[in-house]
Amino acid sequence: MTNARPIVAVVDDDPTVLDALEELLESSGYATLCFSSSLELLANGLPDLDVLITDIGMPGMDGFHLRDLVRQDRPALPVFLITGRHELAEQGRAPGIGGLFRKPFDAQILLAAIGDALKQPGKGE
Repeated sequence: MTNARPIVAVVDDDPTVLDALEELLESSGYATLCFSSSLELLANGLPDLDVLITDIGMPGMDGFHLRDLVRQDRPALPVFLITGRHELAEQGRAPGIGGLFRKPFDAQILLAAIGDALKQPGKGE
């Protein structure tokens, strides 16, 4: 049986952020997959994802690099970058990003952005 709920993957090395986003997204009707690193997400695969939310500043592969790799395989997948660091937020304002959110971010604005991204023609291809 196929899950009819959109699948949102969240990548963040902070377990508190992962837990909070998982709770927010699940309570808003999304299926959520949480990963503590970019490599963990990539090992799991991308085919079923509808949206990706990733932290920018993580050990190993950062969110910019993850976004670039994801774009090679799934160019239309909406990608949202999150960060608590002002200097990284400025670097994140570039093409190919569904949105950029500085921590702490407004949950309702993030949910609205995800909803808007899912309504776009060709999303996730």
